[in-house]
Amino acid sequence: MKKLINVQEKVKMLLFLVLIGCFSMTFLKPIAQNISYHLFADTRNLFSVPHFWNVLSNLPFLVIGSCGMFYSLYKMKALIRLNLQVNYFIFFTGIFLTGIGSAYYHIAPDNSTLVWDRLPMTISFMSFFSIIIGEFVSQKNPRLILFSLLTIGIISVVYWYITEQKGCGDLRLYIAVQFLPLLLIPIILLLFKQKDQNTTYIWFVLLTYISAKVSETYDHEIYHALKFISGHSIKHFFAAFAPLIFLYSISKFKNN
Repeated sequence: MKKLINVQEKVKMLLFLVLIGCFSMTFLKPIAQNISYHLFADTRNLFSVPHFWNVLSNLPFLVIGSCGMFYSLYKMKALIRLNLQVNYFIFFTGIFLTGIGSAYYHIAPDNSTLVWDRLPMTISFMSFFSIIIGEFVSQKNPRLILFSLLTIGIISVVYWYITEQKGCGDLRLYIAVQFLPLLLIPIILLLFKQKDQNTTYIWFVLLTYISAKVSETYDHEIYHALKFISGHSIKHFFAAFAPLIFLYSISKFKNN
């Protein structure tokens, strides 16, 4: 009973942090998409493909996403036992679609194409978060949790795009959807870790994602320093390396 109460208290703590995060966002003024976001450092046109390297660097998402979808469907009996097979499949589907959506966006970067980049990324974020919840917090109703999170994620992108079209763009909900799980996952790993769970790979996934965001932030600086590749292209490689680590980890640990 004591253990059950402790778990319930931890869950309440997480819900409290979610409420605090969401409530805090209401104090911010609406955040419109900065037009400079679309001004990438590497604009080289090769083989008649605009922004060639920013487009081509999305190829790893397609490969890793495809492998992950196949593996989660046909190779992971442990996922069936955990009732998380759909969550993993949707996660890797989001990775695959990110390769398509991101390539489409980088051919002609603007808000109308950015929405197709953000939608699949949001699917990946929310699916990954649902997996963490299912693995560490509760195995009850993993599909309900998945589709609830997906709904919130998709609404955040659609809401941003609609407000942007009306001239009053608001990224607050999308920012919360992207960064709140990033803050909550380390807390979950520390609070709910079990003796038989290997969390090392998840920490590496988070570290790789942070590296991707740093590379994206210093897009121009990296390009001016290296000359042959930009920070944004490197961001794609880091961002694709994260699900690769995750795929390796589940192939190694979940099927033992």
